[in-house]
Amino acid sequence: MLVQTKGIPLKITNYSESSVVAQIYTEQLGLQSYLINGARKPKAKIHTNILQPFHLLDLVVYNKENNNLQRIKDAQQSPTLTSIPLDIVKSSLAMFLNEVLYKVLRHQHPDPHLYQFLENAIIWLDEAKEGLANYHLIFLLKLTHFLGFKPAISKKPYFDLQEGQFTSIMPAHVQVLAEPYSSLFRDLLQENFQDCNKIKLSKSDRAFILQKVVDYYRLHTENFGELNSLYILEEIFG
Repeated sequence: MLVQTKGIPLKITNYSESSVVAQIYTEQLGLQSYLINGARKPKAKIHTNILQPFHLLDLVVYNKENNNLQRIKDAQQSPTLTSIPLDIVKSSLAMFLNEVLYKVLRHQHPDPHLYQFLENAIIWLDEAKEGLANYHLIFLLKLTHFLGFKPAISKKPYFDLQEGQFTSIMPAHVQVLAEPYSSLFRDLLQENFQDCNKIKLSKSDRAFILQKVVDYYRLHTENFGELNSLYILEEIFG
């Protein structure tokens, strides 16, 4: 059966001398694995260049139930990204967030609202001229809404990462944010992409909060593991 859908490539694995298997999160089918023959050839119909992190695709795919490996009839960039592939800061953000997405979307069912959020966030990043220092933090915190562990916002002074809630009393474990970090965390939860630069963070504070957000994901995502690209973000943003 042919299905027309949008998709975001999350991982490419070499399959043979010139072919690849691309794992793509699709709007209509969720995460799917596609065998693309000849994708590494210079004149490939579907080239690996369009399968890079945060690229947005219009796809026509063959979908056979119970097949672990599907095939693509046609793939086109839509829209074509103009700055993410060329800007070192944006491409580093894309690489890091792409790795997170692959880990958390492996078992995610199709969700058009989630896909729309991802598409809008990617287009915003590609078009943005400034104010990117907190983009990845806001992206990750907004993503929790679709993954089922969005924190409920309150003015209590501690944030319990294990329970996913603000509390009045310091929890009896180390997975916690206390002041001033809990207030910064609360502010980030309420921010939008266009206001990324309104919350002023030092490099050390940003690095600390990022690590705690990653810890939060690790606590609430099965087999989350380590993030190989995390050090890149720490180098760029601190």
